[in-house]
Amino acid sequence: MYDFAGDLRMENRNLVTSVFLVSVFPLYVLTFLTLGAQTATAPAQVIHVEGEVQGTHDPSIIQEGDTWYVFGTATEHPRDGELPIRCSHDLHQWQRCGYVLPGIPDWIRKVSPRTKELWAPDISYFDGIYHLYYAYSAFGVNTSGIALLTNKTLDPKSSRYRWEDQGLVLESKASDDFNAIDPNLVLDAKGNAWLSFGSFWGGIKMRRLDRKTGKLSAAGTKLYSLAARARPDNPPPAPPGLPSNWQAIEAPFIVHHGAKHGDDKKNGFYYLFVSFDLCCRGTKSTYKTMVGRAREVTGPYLDKTGKPMSEGGGSPLLVGNQRWLGPGGESVRMGEGRDILVFHAYDATTGRPSLQISTLAWKDGWPEAALEGNPEPMSSK
Repeated sequence: MYDFAGDLRMENRNLVTSVFLVSVFPLYVLTFLTLGAQTATAPAQVIHVEGEVQGTHDPSIIQEGDTWYVFGTATEHPRDGELPIRCSHDLHQWQRCGYVLPGIPDWIRKVSPRTKELWAPDISYFDGIYHLYYAYSAFGVNTSGIALLTNKTLDPKSSRYRWEDQGLVLESKASDDFNAIDPNLVLDAKGNAWLSFGSFWGGIKMRRLDRKTGKLSAAGTKLYSLAARARPDNPPPAPPGLPSNWQAIEAPFIVHHGAKHGDDKKNGFYYLFVSFDLCCRGTKSTYKTMVGRAREVTGPYLDKTGKPMSEGGGSPLLVGNQRWLGPGGESVRMGEGRDILVFHAYDATTGRPSLQISTLAWKDGWPEAALEGNPEPMSSK
């Protein structure tokens, strides 16, 4: 996504991406992908949040012990670090809990001197390690990169708490038709690790990872195309120095849903959540959350009408209202008790972003979510 240096200066990248831990069956450990079955059809509901939630952008959530952690993109200037952390014991009351890093790593400053902040962290837990993917870039360019940090615990009071810099995972160059930001890790039904990513340009892409290292797989080198915007007839000129607004898609997040316990998962779907349109513009933000589904993690992803997301398809899950604008930068946590959608939205009066959480309901194989100010939950029509 993009940091549109606006009057709010929260304008880092969108979302992004955003991400989060999922509790899966014991066979597959904890990760963003939960293969658990969920047939509950209770209506989606807003989970009220308060405390230090203003300024949250591109939230990614995970739970360790009795504490929830939300990682995000920094929106305050000046600040004391990169990738802010917020904590809660009940999902309702939140407080600031420091930063992942004291500043931009030296190696990133060398390879990307224009980088001014780190974007859209994606947190997951598998094989006994917390994995935090994040992006670096500069406004309006696709000379970007995705890097990895690991930790044995998220508890800063523990003697084991230490973020280890694993370095570069993936980069994009000016000659590439993709933008290496907004990472999201997912484990498929066989336990293989995948990384989806992308913003504007050619849309949402995917590469297979080596699960042991968290880096790109040497065996699976194919670049998959998952979703993109369709070029309209006679589109308006692109903003100076920027990609065209009609290309606006980013913040991928993938989960698995619908498989019955103990089966081969073939009756379930992978769901790809993305953000359409523009973030980071305060009261002019037009973000919306869209979704499609596929039988395979690599696609093809189709919306409710059967249109491929690679051809501009996508069913709306969340759109703005008179209270909150531009809901996006979403992450999903699949749980045994309930599934939740975490995202940011912009205050329609002040334009400031804030943390939002909704339960995620499922109706006829499609998700529904709620946004404060809407008369009823939205379904992915």
